[in-house]
Amino acid sequence: MSNKNNKINVPEARAAMDKFKMEAASEVGVNLKEGYNGDISSREAGSVGGQMVKKMIESYEKSL
Repeated sequence: MSNKNNKINVPEARAAMDKFKMEAASEVGVNLKEGYNGDISSREAGSVGGQMVKKMIESYEKSL
């Protein structure tokens, strides 16, 4: 049995996260569209997520 808990705790953050995701996708050359993107490959989706993590780590390291 799976327990999905992917609610955003701060609703105002959704727009910022969507913008961040679109910027990361653009940087790695993945064409995301608003809404459903289930037609992109796992490799493309992973590259977007990886770019987001990379940028978050860089931001954190700059703040130290």
